[in-house]
Amino acid sequence: MSRKVIISAAITGSIHTPTMSPHLPITPEEISGQAIDAARAGAAAVHIHARNPENGMPSPDLNLFRKIIDKIRTESDVIICITTGGGAGMTVDQRAAPVPEFKPELASFNMGSINFALYPVIAKYKEWKFDWEKPFLEASKANIFQNTSADLENICGIMRENATKPELEIYDVGHLYNAKFLLSEGLLEPPLYLQFVMGILGAIQPTFSDLIHLKETADRLFGPDKYQWSAFGAGRAEFPICTAAVLMGGNCRVGLEDNLNISKGQLAKSNAELVEKMVRILREFSLEPATPDEAREILGIK
Repeated sequence: MSRKVIISAAITGSIHTPTMSPHLPITPEEISGQAIDAARAGAAAVHIHARNPENGMPSPDLNLFRKIIDKIRTESDVIICITTGGGAGMTVDQRAAPVPEFKPELASFNMGSINFALYPVIAKYKEWKFDWEKPFLEASKANIFQNTSADLENICGIMRENATKPELEIYDVGHLYNAKFLLSEGLLEPPLYLQFVMGILGAIQPTFSDLIHLKETADRLFGPDKYQWSAFGAGRAEFPICTAAVLMGGNCRVGLEDNLNISKGQLAKSNAELVEKMVRILREFSLEPATPDEAREILGIK
């Protein structure tokens, strides 16, 4: 089992809100600092969203992205994976805008529309740090995370024009079929990089049976040696799904975007702490985290 595994660190995302953890990075300095520390801990790639530094609300502001990206690029050779998923309420054009602006090596690319329900977590909190948090979560009950066929074709073009490799976010089995269609139309280029996103209410859940089903479906559609893949489970399923994925030959993603706890009932103090735990798990199975350059070679990043 001697091989290199790509660990991605999803630094802040747009799901968790400041009330949920004091360790969630909000400002450009916090986000870039945690990304650099995660890379030093063993992450080969960092997945980047931006937030309003005043209140932590997810933001499409390119100036905020610029501060984050410039700082990371100054201090680390880690692969920067910019979001095109953005946050609730953002238009597809806003979500995709960072790609032509920054021409990242890697960018997330969501392979279909889903219900993206966050509202059940509201019951866990009696008070909120900022006024926007509760309405933001409540609104998810009526929102659809839009990724239409027209959107997919448009973002394929944006990725290709800017020499950015898409990380295909697979929230459910049908998204694999969308990717297969785009590949057959020549809109995506092989080898594909699939990220199985498991545990969002409205999409596939983080069970071992569902992980196996995603992998077997991808093997059938693309051929087992024709793509690279990674997986994670939201919340407490993060490390079980990540461990299963690497033992199945895949890669993994950890980070405060997906999971706030380092263990049951204990908040993680940083993204680096989550990466360090994943590195320890890998080494228990004689696996090693890939360096950024090794990850570039594995993924075929140009």
